[in-house]
Order: sequence, then structure tokens, then C-alpha cells
Amino acid sequence: MLEEHFTPAAVRLRLCKSQPGPFNWLLLPGGPGIGSESLAGLAACLDVPGAIWLVDLPGDGSNVALPPADECYRHWPKVLLEAAQALPNCIYVGHSTGGMYLLSVPELEDHICGLVLISSAPDAGWRERFGEMVSDNPLPAVESASHRFETCRSNETLRELTLAAAEWNFTPDGLAAGRRLLATLPFNLAAVDWSESNFEAQYTAKWWPRATPVLILSGSEDRIVAQNCWESSHFRDKNVTWTKIDCAGHFPWVEQPSAVAAAFSDLARVILERHSKTDEEHKKAS
Repeated sequence: MLEEHFTPAAVRLRLCKSQPGPFNWLLLPGGPGIGSESLAGLAACLDVPGAIWLVDLPGDGSNVALPPADECYRHWPKVLLEAAQALPNCIYVGHSTGGMYLLSVPELEDHICGLVLISSAPDAGWRERFGEMVSDNPLPAVESASHRFETCRSNETLRELTLAAAEWNFTPDGLAAGRRLLATLPFNLAAVDWSESNFEAQYTAKWWPRATPVLILSGSEDRIVAQNCWESSHFRDKNVTWTKIDCAGHFPWVEQPSAVAAAFSDLARVILERHSKTDEEHKKAS
């Protein structure tokens, strides 16, 4: 059982890993609906200073105990601020839609010391390109699973549909491991429906860090969220590092854990240097 804490609005933080260091790494899953269990493998491959937490919004993944289902989604995604305020020196890590949620909460800028966006996007333009990819790369198993899902919408048929589409999420070398990962996740249809109806189609980032260190991680073979969305000069400030992971898909740590871990370690060194410098300045001022 992982040590866990809840914010007042029931954002769940589960301590996954802890090493010496001042930082709290908050790992927010994509999906939505697949839960932070999807990021356990990412946490396992990282060697960074501080504590690594798996974060679930209320009503996402397996975080369904509190509050009641008819109340929890009205807090999305602004309630992510509560997690950043609950711990010191937070670095938020958002995978896919999780990163999009983070970029929809401008108040976070004053409460984090780093931001990592994995397989994410700054606006909803990725959806059109995803539709084109699906049309160009049909999977018969997806067509059958889609029919079953629309006939009987449930967490289980959502799981079957996601597993049928695994080939789009992973490279051939990572497909077997990717399927094993997806098969273990706590699929949550209510979270999927809320996000589709209230967030995804109209999404555009509401803020972008101008000083906080940012790491953008992109799998070179990501077919879910096309990563050329980051080519604009708007995202090329000196505080931003864009790392492309070769031979990796939408979950790049599955295929290339060492390359992903190295990118995180580089970011951690940058943030640690900034943190140490700030501490020295505070000491001198006092």
C-alpha cells in the first residue's frame, strides 16, 4: 500500500518513491480515465532528488471514493493547484492530457519550480491529426471493439477498446510491454466522458512558463499526439528544453526508459542549481 494523502477537494497523492533531495515530483496521468498507475513505470525508471508522487484528480482512475461522482468533476482541472500547494518545491509532470490540464491552470506558475510535459500539446490541434492517422492506419480490432463499446459503454469495454488500439500507442518493440501496462489500468469511463464534453475539443493553453524550467519530452514515433506542435518559437525560450526520444511512442518510458531518465536527470540538475542559488541569496539577504 502506497502512502497517500488527499487535498481538500480529494486530489489523491500517493508516494511512489523517495530519495534525498528537496523536490516533490508530481506525476499526473494522461487519458483521462487510466489513472496514475499508468505512470508507475515512469517513476520506477527515474533517479531524481526528492519524492515522486502519483497524482489523481478526484473521480479519475481509481480515485473514486470521495467526493460523490456528481460533484468531483466541477473542480477539474483547476483543483490541480491544491496538490502543488500541499508540498514544497513541486515539479509537475503531465503525460498527454495531463499536461494539457496543467497548461490550463495559470495559477500553477507561482507554485512550481519545474514543469515536464510528456507526449502533450499546447492546443486541441492534435485531435485533427490524430483523426487523420486513424484513417490512414485502420486496425480491424479497433473497429470491432468500437462497436462493442458503443453498444455497451462501460469501463470494461473501454479497456477492450484501448487494448485494441495499443498498436497506435507503442512502437513494435514496445507493443508487448505496452499491452501489459494497459491491461492493468483502472479505466474510468466517467472521467473520459467529462473530459470529452467539457475540455478536449476547446482546449488551448492558458499559460506558458517564462522563467520556470520546462522539459518537453516527445517520442519520435508518437502517433497519438503529434509532437510537431512544439516547433513554434513561442516554446523556444531559454528555460525550455525539448528532448525527442528516438524509437519511442506515446508512452516513451516504456520503450526507452534510460533516455527518459537521462532527460529528467538533466532537468533536475538545472532546477537544483537554481534552488541552491536562491537559497544562497536568501541567506545573504537575511
